[in-house]
Amino acid sequence: MPELSVILPMVAMLAAIGAIAGVIAGLLGVGGGIVLVPAFFYAFTVMGYAGPYLMQVCLATSLATIIVTSARSVLSHHKKGAVEWPILRGWAVFISIGAVVGVITASSLKSATLQAIFGIVGIFIGLYMAFGKSDWRLGTVMPQGAARIGVGGIVGFLSVLMGIGGGSFGVPLMTLYGVPIHRAVATAAGFGVLIAVPSVIGFMLIPISGAPPFSLGAVNLPAFFLIITMTLITAPLGVKLAHAMDPKPLKRIFAVFITLVALNMLRKVLGW
Repeated sequence: MPELSVILPMVAMLAAIGAIAGVIAGLLGVGGGIVLVPAFFYAFTVMGYAGPYLMQVCLATSLATIIVTSARSVLSHHKKGAVEWPILRGWAVFISIGAVVGVITASSLKSATLQAIFGIVGIFIGLYMAFGKSDWRLGTVMPQGAARIGVGGIVGFLSVLMGIGGGSFGVPLMTLYGVPIHRAVATAAGFGVLIAVPSVIGFMLIPISGAPPFSLGAVNLPAFFLIITMTLITAPLGVKLAHAMDPKPLKRIFAVFITLVALNMLRKVLGW
């Protein structure tokens, strides 16, 4: 076990990051996982747990927190009448199946590969957040039939490999098909639950060699409870801000941050 001189700064850092992630999940609709995964990776590495499957722990623990934060967020948005429940019901099965496939895939990959995936996809997310236009459209109705099966599966699959909720993919997807941004953010919180619940169950059944102490499968329980404590406090604040202000300037700032984090992940993979 690491000494208190190492643990206490990490606890303080994760508590602060958890508070920020909660606000981001409610305000920007991108999910706190995009912040939590690199934060967990940094914290666990500093504490000496840089094993070949550390990224699985980061992804699984991030997704575990998303179960709670997304559920709280979607209920808060529901009280404001902003959730598109028909979309959630119609996409639930396909997103969840994609998430399960994501767990199976992630369990067979090493940290370096998952870091590379996080870095590459994170750059695209950051670029979209920075340069995407609110008037971009692919259609006026959400995909149906085979398209819905495929797109829903991809959303669930990539979200698990990134350790994120449905917002990073769900919000752009819905707005590209004409769903108003506030309703897309609210509904994407529901995507997060659909992704996180089956994936966390799967990750709990995966034995991880060299995982940090007090891990259940790939889910680290101390990090989970610490982050949840903070995000439960701050997620409702993010929801209130989302309904009270224009988040566009903040999204662009956050896009720069995410792009830099993703590039740093790729830098580590390449050994620079």
